[in-house]
Amino acid sequence: MTKNTLCLLTLGLLVGFSSCVSNKKTIYFRDIPTDSPWVNLPAYHEPLIQVDDILHITIQTIDGGTTAAINQLSGAPANAGNPAAPTIGNNVPTGYLVDEEGQVTIPMLGTLKVAGLTTPEARKLISGAASKYFNDPTVQVRFANFKITVIGEVAKPATYTVPNEKITLLDAIGMAGDLTIHGLRENVLLVRDNNGQKEFVRFNLNSYETFESPYFYLKQNDVIYVEPGKSKVASTNVARTQAISIFASAVTIITVIISRLF
Repeated sequence: MTKNTLCLLTLGLLVGFSSCVSNKKTIYFRDIPTDSPWVNLPAYHEPLIQVDDILHITIQTIDGGTTAAINQLSGAPANAGNPAAPTIGNNVPTGYLVDEEGQVTIPMLGTLKVAGLTTPEARKLISGAASKYFNDPTVQVRFANFKITVIGEVAKPATYTVPNEKITLLDAIGMAGDLTIHGLRENVLLVRDNNGQKEFVRFNLNSYETFESPYFYLKQNDVIYVEPGKSKVASTNVARTQAISIFASAVTIITVIISRLF
Protein backbone atom coordinates (compact mmCIF):
# COMPACT_ATOMS: atom_id res chain seq x y z
CA MET A 1 0.00 0.00 0.00
CA THR A 2 1.49 3.35 -1.03
CA LYS A 3 1.81 6.34 1.25
CA ASN A 4 -0.78 8.34 -0.73
CA THR A 5 -3.28 5.49 -0.55
CA LEU A 6 -2.77 5.16 3.20
CA CYS A 7 -3.34 8.91 3.70
CA LEU A 8 -6.54 8.85 1.66
CA LEU A 9 -7.83 5.83 3.57
CA THR A 10 -7.13 7.51 6.89
CA LEU A 11 -8.89 10.70 5.79
CA GLY A 12 -11.85 8.67 4.58
CA LEU A 13 -12.19 6.97 7.95
CA LEU A 14 -11.98 10.30 9.77
CA VAL A 15 -14.64 11.86 7.56
CA GLY A 16 -16.88 8.84 7.98
CA PHE A 17 -16.50 9.02 11.75
CA SER A 18 -17.18 12.76 11.85
CA SER A 19 -20.27 12.26 9.68
CA CYS A 20 -21.64 9.70 12.15
CA VAL A 21 -21.12 12.15 14.98
CA SER A 22 -22.65 15.09 13.08
CA ASN A 23 -25.72 13.04 12.12
CA LYS A 24 -26.62 12.86 15.80
CA LYS A 25 -26.62 16.66 15.88
CA THR A 26 -29.00 17.13 12.95
CA ILE A 27 -32.10 16.27 14.99
CA TYR A 28 -34.02 19.37 16.03
CA PHE A 29 -35.08 19.78 19.67
CA ARG A 30 -34.00 16.29 20.61
CA ASP A 31 -34.07 17.16 24.33
CA ILE A 32 -37.84 17.70 24.54
CA PRO A 33 -38.92 15.86 27.71
CA THR A 34 -41.26 13.00 26.95
CA ASP A 35 -43.05 13.25 30.30
CA SER A 36 -44.01 16.92 29.83
CA PRO A 37 -43.94 17.90 26.11
CA TRP A 38 -45.10 21.49 26.65
CA VAL A 39 -43.17 24.72 26.14
CA ASN A 40 -44.21 28.26 27.08
CA LEU A 41 -43.70 30.62 24.16
CA PRO A 42 -42.40 34.15 24.84
CA ALA A 43 -44.74 37.12 24.66
CA TYR A 44 -45.27 38.44 21.15
CA HIS A 45 -44.83 42.18 20.66
CA GLU A 46 -46.17 43.75 17.49
CA PRO A 47 -43.47 45.50 15.43
CA LEU A 48 -43.34 49.28 15.44
CA ILE A 49 -43.40 51.33 12.26
CA GLN A 50 -40.02 52.91 11.53
CA VAL A 51 -38.53 55.47 9.17
CA ASP A 52 -38.12 54.05 5.62
CA ASP A 53 -40.84 51.45 6.15
CA ILE A 54 -43.33 51.06 3.31
CA LEU A 55 -46.96 50.70 4.36
CA HIS A 56 -49.77 49.13 2.37
CA ILE A 57 -52.82 51.30 3.18
CA THR A 58 -56.33 50.79 1.76
CA ILE A 59 -59.63 52.38 2.66
CA GLN A 60 -62.98 50.78 1.89
CA THR A 61 -66.30 52.56 1.73
CA ILE A 62 -69.70 51.87 0.28
CA ASP A 63 -68.64 53.92 -2.74
CA GLY A 64 -65.20 52.41 -3.42
CA GLY A 65 -64.45 54.87 -6.21
CA THR A 66 -64.04 57.79 -3.81
CA THR A 67 -60.92 56.20 -2.30
CA ALA A 68 -59.26 55.41 -5.64
CA ALA A 69 -56.39 57.88 -5.18
CA ILE A 70 -55.51 56.33 -1.82
CA ASN A 71 -55.81 52.67 -2.77
CA GLN A 72 -54.05 52.87 -6.12
CA LEU A 73 -50.81 54.05 -4.49
CA SER A 74 -50.84 50.83 -2.48
CA GLY A 75 -51.38 48.76 -5.61
CA ALA A 76 -55.11 48.19 -5.09
CA PRO A 77 -57.62 48.66 -7.91
CA ALA A 78 -59.82 51.73 -7.68
CA ASN A 79 -63.01 49.75 -6.99
CA ALA A 80 -61.42 47.16 -4.70
CA GLY A 81 -63.94 45.38 -2.54
CA ASN A 82 -61.18 43.88 -0.41
CA PRO A 83 -57.65 45.05 0.42
CA ALA A 84 -55.26 43.94 -2.31
CA ALA A 85 -51.72 42.73 -1.84
CA PRO A 86 -49.04 45.24 -2.77
CA THR A 87 -48.04 45.22 -6.42
CA ILE A 88 -44.42 44.12 -6.74
CA GLY A 89 -42.49 45.39 -9.74
CA ASN A 90 -38.76 44.74 -10.05
CA ASN A 91 -38.86 43.53 -6.42
CA VAL A 92 -39.85 47.02 -5.21
CA PRO A 93 -43.01 47.02 -3.06
CA THR A 94 -45.53 49.78 -3.64
CA GLY A 95 -47.14 51.72 -0.85
CA TYR A 96 -46.61 54.71 1.40
CA LEU A 97 -43.02 55.43 2.42
CA VAL A 98 -42.48 56.58 6.00
CA ASP A 99 -40.27 59.64 5.56
CA GLU A 100 -37.33 60.78 7.70
CA GLU A 101 -39.74 62.54 10.05
CA GLY A 102 -41.76 59.37 10.57
CA GLN A 103 -44.72 60.58 8.51
CA VAL A 104 -46.77 59.40 5.56
CA THR A 105 -48.63 61.69 3.18
CA ILE A 106 -51.97 60.27 2.07
CA PRO A 107 -54.12 61.92 -0.63
CA MET A 108 -57.08 63.85 0.87
CA LEU A 109 -56.03 62.92 4.42
CA GLY A 110 -52.80 64.89 4.52
CA THR A 111 -49.64 64.10 6.50
CA LEU A 112 -49.85 61.73 9.47
CA LYS A 113 -47.10 60.70 11.87
CA VAL A 114 -47.02 56.91 12.14
CA ALA A 115 -43.46 56.09 13.24
CA GLY A 116 -43.42 54.40 16.63
CA LEU A 117 -46.94 53.03 16.18
CA THR A 118 -48.02 49.45 15.57
CA THR A 119 -50.10 48.78 12.47
CA PRO A 120 -53.35 48.56 14.53
CA GLU A 121 -52.52 51.94 16.11
CA ALA A 122 -51.76 53.40 12.68
CA ARG A 123 -55.05 51.99 11.39
CA LYS A 124 -56.92 53.73 14.21
CA LEU A 125 -55.12 57.02 13.47
CA ILE A 126 -55.87 56.85 9.73
CA SER A 127 -59.49 55.82 10.40
CA GLY A 128 -59.96 58.97 12.46
CA ALA A 129 -58.59 61.14 9.65
CA ALA A 130 -60.60 59.29 6.99
CA SER A 131 -63.85 59.70 8.95
CA LYS A 132 -63.74 63.41 8.14
CA TYR A 133 -64.23 62.62 4.44
CA PHE A 134 -65.93 59.19 4.30
CA ASN A 135 -68.85 57.53 6.05
CA ASP A 136 -67.83 54.50 8.13
CA PRO A 137 -64.50 53.88 6.38
CA THR A 138 -62.76 50.54 6.85
CA VAL A 139 -59.00 50.97 6.93
CA GLN A 140 -56.34 48.31 6.45
CA VAL A 141 -52.67 48.94 7.26
CA ARG A 142 -49.82 46.48 6.99
CA PHE A 143 -46.14 46.39 6.11
CA ALA A 144 -45.30 46.06 2.42
CA ASN A 145 -41.57 45.53 3.03
CA PHE A 146 -41.42 43.37 6.15
CA LYS A 147 -38.36 41.32 5.21
CA ILE A 148 -36.09 38.70 6.76
CA THR A 149 -32.71 37.59 5.41
CA VAL A 150 -31.46 34.01 5.81
CA ILE A 151 -27.89 33.23 4.72
CA GLY A 152 -25.25 30.56 5.23
CA GLU A 153 -25.82 26.81 5.20
CA VAL A 154 -29.46 26.75 4.08
CA ALA A 155 -30.99 25.40 0.89
CA LYS A 156 -32.20 28.78 -0.43
CA PRO A 157 -30.31 31.71 1.10
CA ALA A 158 -32.09 34.95 0.25
CA THR A 159 -34.00 37.96 1.55
CA TYR A 160 -37.69 37.11 1.98
CA THR A 161 -40.58 39.57 2.10
CA VAL A 162 -43.05 38.27 4.66
CA PRO A 163 -46.79 38.73 4.04
CA ASN A 164 -47.57 39.00 7.76
CA GLU A 165 -45.89 40.55 10.78
CA LYS A 166 -45.76 37.52 13.08
CA ILE A 167 -42.88 35.31 12.00
CA THR A 168 -40.73 32.95 14.06
CA LEU A 169 -37.19 31.71 13.66
CA LEU A 170 -38.52 28.37 12.40
CA ASP A 171 -40.75 30.14 9.84
CA ALA A 172 -37.69 31.91 8.41
CA ILE A 173 -35.66 28.69 8.25
CA GLY A 174 -38.58 26.94 6.58
CA MET A 175 -38.84 29.65 3.91
CA ALA A 176 -35.13 29.17 3.21
CA GLY A 177 -35.64 25.46 2.60
CA ASP A 178 -34.19 24.25 5.93
CA LEU A 179 -30.55 23.90 6.93
CA THR A 180 -28.24 21.82 4.79
CA ILE A 181 -26.67 18.70 6.27
CA HIS A 182 -23.55 20.81 6.92
CA GLY A 183 -25.37 23.57 8.84
CA LEU A 184 -24.30 23.99 12.47
CA ARG A 185 -27.61 23.65 14.29
CA GLU A 186 -26.27 24.41 17.76
CA ASN A 187 -24.96 27.86 16.83
CA VAL A 188 -27.45 29.70 14.59
CA LEU A 189 -26.82 33.45 14.69
CA LEU A 190 -29.43 36.21 14.71
CA VAL A 191 -28.26 39.73 13.77
CA ARG A 192 -30.69 42.53 14.64
CA ASP A 193 -30.65 46.32 14.26
CA ASN A 194 -31.27 47.84 17.67
CA ASN A 195 -31.26 51.63 18.00
CA GLY A 196 -28.34 52.15 15.66
CA GLN A 197 -26.39 49.15 16.96
CA LYS A 198 -26.10 45.52 15.92
CA GLU A 199 -27.36 42.93 18.39
CA PHE A 200 -26.15 39.32 18.15
CA VAL A 201 -28.09 36.36 19.55
CA ARG A 202 -27.31 32.67 19.17
CA PHE A 203 -29.74 29.75 19.07
CA ASN A 204 -29.23 26.04 19.65
CA LEU A 205 -31.75 24.26 17.43
CA ASN A 206 -30.91 20.97 19.13
CA SER A 207 -32.59 22.29 22.28
CA TYR A 208 -36.26 23.00 22.88
CA GLU A 209 -35.20 26.10 24.85
CA THR A 210 -35.16 27.89 21.48
CA PHE A 211 -38.95 28.15 21.78
CA GLU A 212 -38.60 30.02 25.10
CA SER A 213 -36.17 32.63 23.78
CA PRO A 214 -37.46 36.23 23.73
CA TYR A 215 -35.94 36.40 20.23
CA PHE A 216 -38.01 33.47 18.93
CA TYR A 217 -40.30 35.95 17.15
CA LEU A 218 -38.34 37.85 14.52
CA LYS A 219 -38.45 41.53 13.67
CA GLN A 220 -38.22 43.36 10.39
CA ASN A 221 -34.75 43.33 8.78
CA ASP A 222 -33.49 40.51 11.02
CA VAL A 223 -30.68 38.43 9.54
CA ILE A 224 -30.27 34.71 10.27
CA TYR A 225 -26.84 33.21 9.61
CA VAL A 226 -26.26 29.44 9.68
CA GLU A 227 -22.61 28.59 10.20
CA PRO A 228 -21.05 25.62 8.34
CA GLY A 229 -19.97 22.73 10.56
CA LYS A 230 -16.73 20.78 10.59
CA SER A 231 -18.23 18.17 8.27
CA LYS A 232 -18.23 20.66 5.38
CA VAL A 233 -14.65 21.67 6.10
CA ALA A 234 -13.65 18.00 6.20
CA SER A 235 -15.46 17.19 2.95
CA THR A 236 -13.85 20.21 1.27
CA ASN A 237 -10.39 19.11 2.45
CA VAL A 238 -10.96 15.53 1.20
CA ALA A 239 -12.05 16.82 -2.22
CA ARG A 240 -8.96 19.00 -2.37
CA THR A 241 -6.71 16.11 -1.30
CA GLN A 242 -8.27 13.84 -3.91
CA ALA A 243 -7.74 16.44 -6.64
CA ILE A 244 -4.09 16.87 -5.64
CA SER A 245 -3.60 13.11 -5.53
CA ILE A 246 -5.12 12.65 -9.01
CA PHE A 247 -2.94 15.45 -10.39
CA ALA A 248 0.18 13.96 -8.76
CA SER A 249 -0.64 10.52 -10.15
CA ALA A 250 -1.12 11.95 -13.64
CA VAL A 251 2.22 13.76 -13.43
CA THR A 252 3.91 10.54 -12.25
CA ILE A 253 2.45 8.51 -15.13
CA ILE A 254 3.49 11.13 -17.68
CA THR A 255 6.99 11.26 -16.19
CA VAL A 256 7.33 7.46 -16.38
CA ILE A 257 6.14 7.39 -19.98
CA ILE A 258 8.57 10.13 -20.99
CA SER A 259 11.47 8.45 -19.20
CA ARG A 260 10.83 5.19 -21.08
CA LEU A 261 10.49 6.83 -24.45
CA PHE A 262 13.63 8.92 -24.23
